[in-house]
Amino acid sequence: MYKKDLDLERSWQSLLNKLEDSVGKKPADLNSVLFLIGVQELGYGPKRFSKEQKQDLMHIAICKVLSLSGYYELEGIDEDGWPHWKPVKKLPHFDLLDQEKLLKLNIIDYFNTEMDFNIE
Repeated sequence: MYKKDLDLERSWQSLLNKLEDSVGKKPADLNSVLFLIGVQELGYGPKRFSKEQKQDLMHIAICKVLSLSGYYELEGIDEDGWPHWKPVKKLPHFDLLDQEKLLKLNIIDYFNTEMDFNIE
């Protein structure tokens, strides 16, 4: 593992710990964090979501965090209050591990800029 990878993993663990303090439960994985971001971005607060809605929430989260790197932009909000995103820049062809790293970096950036978490 390279130093950059170790730094990313330290920052990721720091984020998970801060989320545990904030939410009361440590997120199990990347998808759990994406779900939390999706719920935050939707702004409905705590409620029960269908399986399809949970997938939509994770899509919202992915678009939101990747918008920080210019890959997506908000197209608008539908009549039910759900945000819709459009791609504006082609994503690089990454293997699964590099996709995860890109998401983690952008998620950390999201929590630093949107939520004032101050994660190094």
